[in-house]
Amino acid sequence: MDVDQREGGVDAIRRKFRSLRADARGATAIEYGLIVALIAVAAIGGMSALGGGSAGMWGKLSTSVSTYMG
Repeated sequence: MDVDQREGGVDAIRRKFRSLRADARGATAIEYGLIVALIAVAAIGGMSALGGGSAGMWGKLSTSVSTYMG
């Protein structure tokens, strides 16, 4: 990729952000985007924290079923 093309992309993004900043709807959209990102990070963190506990629970259940069925 050419440096000129990359810089054009950066300039286009900057222009878009400037136009969004000048428009109240753009500010609202950015705020909603940040809220959604925060919720996603919290959900991923919560699932990661609970993931280990549920894996142990399913492993215990599998062992119990194998013991009684096998």
